[in-house]
Amino acid sequence: MLQDAIAKLQRYCAYQERCHQEVRTKLLKLQVYGEDLEYVIASLISDDFLNESRFAEAYARGKFKINRWGKVKIRLQLKARKVSDFDIKQALSAIDDESYRTTLSRLLERKNELLDEEDPFVLRNALFRFAAGKGYESDIIKEVISDLNRE
Repeated sequence: MLQDAIAKLQRYCAYQERCHQEVRTKLLKLQVYGEDLEYVIASLISDDFLNESRFAEAYARGKFKINRWGKVKIRLQLKARKVSDFDIKQALSAIDDESYRTTLSRLLERKNELLDEEDPFVLRNALFRFAAGKGYESDIIKEVISDLNRE
């Protein structure tokens, strides 16, 4: 029974990076509890199937490059998955500042083209809300919006 659970979770973790919380939830669904659950998690960690810092970096990189999320949203999602503050900080520091700013700039340029708004105040407000919803920091949003207005 325990070896079956370990084998299932090894496949589960090999398919894509997982955090400890996802593995714990999966084990509970498989009706593995208590010391057995902790033993399986320890086994997965020692065999390097489960690595929280590797998960955090992969998650942050993927959400930034594919979904174009900002650091605020990524941090909140990692916190929801109970990833440690240290791992979150490491994962977010791996995002290049220049590409981060460039990505936000491109997002706002595209959004600006889609919006049919004459009032500059309303336009800036809409762009700000859009970028904040994607999880970007307000100071960077303000800088990029003011750069857009200069062009």
